[in-house]
Amino acid sequence: MQLIDPNHPAYQRLWVRVGIVAVCFGWAAVEIFGGDPFWAVISAAAGAYAFYMLFWTFKPQQQSAEPAAQPGAEGEDEADETSAKKPSKDGQAE
Repeated sequence: MQLIDPNHPAYQRLWVRVGIVAVCFGWAAVEIFGGDPFWAVISAAAGAYAFYMLFWTFKPQQQSAEPAAQPGAEGEDEADETSAKKPSKDGQAE
């Protein structure tokens, strides 16, 4: 069972991943100093799992260097040219 999806776009930034792990371990420290070891272990386990999923198994997605096609760009002209060269039912070009 996967509780954290490392491929989700919310986890792409490093500071988000560090913050999640830091909050979990920080809360474990608060519980230890507060005298409640049960919740400290639960919080530390959540921090360890978050570290494993967000750092150990994390594989960043490749960002594409090409910008998205914009409407009105030269791509529409190419589409018109290819549709004009479609063969008709008898196999001859129109």
